[in-house]
Amino acid sequence: MFESKFVGKTTTLPPSCPFCGLLIERPKELTTHRPGEMPVGSCACGAVYACDETGHNQGAAMIEALVFGCNMDWDLAWSLLPDEDYKQEIVEHYDYVRHLIVPGGFMDSRRISGVLFFVRLHQDVLEVTANGIRQRLERANTSPGSARHRKSGTGKTSLSKQEIEALVREFRVEPILDVAGQDKKLIRNLQRLIYSGDDLFRKRAAEVLGRACAVVAEEDPGVVSKLLQGLFYAISDTASFTWGAFEAIGEIISYRPDLFAGYVAQLYQFLADGTRRAQALQAIGRVALARPDLLRKHTFHFFAYLEDPDPTVRGHAAWLMGNLGAYEAKDDLEKLMDDPRELYLYENGNIEKISIGQVASDALGKLGPRSA
Repeated sequence: MFESKFVGKTTTLPPSCPFCGLLIERPKELTTHRPGEMPVGSCACGAVYACDETGHNQGAAMIEALVFGCNMDWDLAWSLLPDEDYKQEIVEHYDYVRHLIVPGGFMDSRRISGVLFFVRLHQDVLEVTANGIRQRLERANTSPGSARHRKSGTGKTSLSKQEIEALVREFRVEPILDVAGQDKKLIRNLQRLIYSGDDLFRKRAAEVLGRACAVVAEEDPGVVSKLLQGLFYAISDTASFTWGAFEAIGEIISYRPDLFAGYVAQLYQFLADGTRRAQALQAIGRVALARPDLLRKHTFHFFAYLEDPDPTVRGHAAWLMGNLGAYEAKDDLEKLMDDPRELYLYENGNIEKISIGQVASDALGKLGPRSA
């Protein structure tokens, strides 16, 4: 049915759906821009697919495809059963840049290890979600233009310490991301900023560090893993100032949970320490904001903190429950609606002072329906 193409001596094939055999379009990047989000697409037969460019995150790709197939309805996705409600298939050796299958696994001395993870939902589910999927793809980016493939538009390949500090202070992220894959000193220069005594500057530095690490990890995840290990070591050293470390850990994991979600478990140990509980919950909450599915099964572990005597702990626990979509916590969150104590929450480069009651109210607004 398909004719092979030849690039030099490398045999290539156009990607096709494993369920129906039809040719498929290049996966697209959705406009939601969630951290760790993968390009997705759909076949004329109703199957959907997600692209894992590295081939090392197939579990995340499976979740991405399933949730996309459910029109981003996480509760619906988690209620479905494999084989009964959906079928799944994997297509290996996919080159996202050229949109080709390379059966031999190598092209131009480059290893092709990407995969397409396909999910085909039962017709009853597809009838509910198909229209939303189509609309999302119509709004999606049609070319592989993510930060992972971006080159500097300024021609710069590095930034000075002074330039980095000024950009972080102004929360101008793009120039930093443009050089993230080329400037070998960037991560170290950003790391020194997360220990600032200026709360807003420190939080901005932590977020920029997380986003820069997401770019660096595309080519060298080992560098980021060593950074995370060093940050955890700093937290374990009671003589160290740890606020910046907690914040950076949360941001780094949240921007590449497909690679670094395994480090979340190390945050749980600090929940037993009353002096660090709020910091740990804040970091966990950042990860939950990006990928609630990774933490959803641990929801009941966080219930006790909704009644913690420390208002900062209660507030961050309520924020975490909202990020998780934890409908089980509805009654507990309602009890906090009249709590006037305040805390500071960071989002989109700014800090907001907000009451625990308002945090609880916002969390309740995020909750899905309780399962029958």
